[in-house]
Amino acid sequence: MIVDCAHYVDGRRQGEGPLQLDEAAALCETEGFVWLGLFEPEAHELTLVRKTFELHELAVEDAQTFHMRPKVETYDEGVRLVILRTARYDDAAEEVEFGEISVFLAPKFVITVRQGVASELHGARLRLEQRPELLATGTTGVLWAILDQVVDGYTPVVAGLEHDIDEIEATVFSGSAAPTERIYSLRREATDFYRAVHPLLNVVSTVERTAAEPVLQPYLRDVHDHLTLINEEVAAQRDLLGTVLEANLSVISVEQTRVGVRQNATMERLTVLATVFLPLTFITGFFGQNFSWLVDHIGGFWPFVVYGIGGLVIPLVLLLLWLRRGDSRRSR
Repeated sequence: MIVDCAHYVDGRRQGEGPLQLDEAAALCETEGFVWLGLFEPEAHELTLVRKTFELHELAVEDAQTFHMRPKVETYDEGVRLVILRTARYDDAAEEVEFGEISVFLAPKFVITVRQGVASELHGARLRLEQRPELLATGTTGVLWAILDQVVDGYTPVVAGLEHDIDEIEATVFSGSAAPTERIYSLRREATDFYRAVHPLLNVVSTVERTAAEPVLQPYLRDVHDHLTLINEEVAAQRDLLGTVLEANLSVISVEQTRVGVRQNATMERLTVLATVFLPLTFITGFFGQNFSWLVDHIGGFWPFVVYGIGGLVIPLVLLLLWLRRGDSRRSR
């Protein structure tokens, strides 16, 4: 879908409303340049754009593929393809959404192909149109505006990830276990974000090195400095999440150890109780048998005391002595 298509001369937009593709291609032969913006175009739309502006088929194929790393490619026709990864933090879902912008750059035209909701460029076009001195530098000025907006969009993502990491960190280092899957999810998002930010340093350095317009050099350096700071922050977040993950696993291990200790203590009490009642059960079961000798020879009060009470007390005393002996051996 064509979002906007405009012709710029001496830093000023010519005419009102978007241009048609044949009209835009014809204006490329005149003064100034054309900026064509596409959002998630269909295959036939990209084919039409490729034929109209005589783009290399491999460049168009790259624009249709969702890349994991930003890059710069130069083709024989003098067209440069710059691929950027965009990012946006979703507060409701507490996750990072990624998009992509493919920029076809030539002296007479700029074609931007956006993929994903996180790749909005309307603000960059409006801001650049309000800076005619930068817009007058040509297509490189447009590339600077796009880079500047993409890098500025990284700042809220860094802040959103930082907030989530602070919450997880506070939970873990307070001694409570945090959901491990949440930490893994945050680390995956930070890794994907790092893959979008870090390779862009090389892209910005290449643009800064090859830009022929002196007026753009300070602005490109500013983008590079801002991007360097974000790259350092994202790398630090990845390292911190690794530390938090290890600490969380340690907290989980401590909790499991505590549960194991409580279970062992419970089993020890049950074992002692079973050990106490085992000889008592044997004595009462033995003397509860209805053998004739037991019935005829054990009668009266003293046989009851000797065989009945004594038969219960003596095993308990022997068991107590055995348990104390075992405790004294373990204490050594």
